[in-house]
Amino acid sequence: MEEGLRERKKRETRQRISDIATGLFLAHGFDKVTVAEVARAADVSVNTVFNYFPAKEDLFLDRTEELQGLLAQVVLRRRPGESAIEAVRRDFFAALDADGWRYGVDEGTDTFARVIRESPSLQARLRELEYRREERLARALAEETGGDPDDMRPWLVSAQICAAVRTLTRHFAVRRMAGEDTRVIIADLRTYAEMAFGLLERGVGDYCVRPADTSPGGP
Repeated sequence: MEEGLRERKKRETRQRISDIATGLFLAHGFDKVTVAEVARAADVSVNTVFNYFPAKEDLFLDRTEELQGLLAQVVLRRRPGESAIEAVRRDFFAALDADGWRYGVDEGTDTFARVIRESPSLQARLRELEYRREERLARALAEETGGDPDDMRPWLVSAQICAAVRTLTRHFAVRRMAGEDTRVIIADLRTYAEMAFGLLERGVGDYCVRPADTSPGGP
């Protein structure tokens, strides 16, 4: 119980620091706010900030680990008989129907996109995040298909999936920054996503299909 309380307090402190930092970055710009200013506003030491966030960029992109592993986890948890493409497609549309933040499709995307666009260091960190996401998805595909270490297919398929998702996310962000209504964009995005995943399915749709559950109690 004591350990659980300690971990909860650590999570709360981390979230509070991140929330305060994000507010400062949105108000003044990422590059104009120092870690020392974040620490003062959060009433903690600079060392405490770095204990929770190894780099300043992590204060703004505080869900990096979750986002890097998102697509890999979607594939690893896919349903029996479901391919990697089908699993990502299902999760993407589920996000559009509910909380789309994990694919960058929500009300605050334009605000975050503007901050990133104005900061070279955040742009670099975002590129690194996208590379790590592609790498982790490729490794998940290789693991699931039992691919040879020299097999390029997991990496090529991962690159295509990530490119499609990234393009859809960017389209949403650009239109939000132009002031368009979120509901209108999402309605169009559904059409574009159908097109994107349709193209992927016709090219690599039968890759990494999970065997159907043939057990007596299976679906």
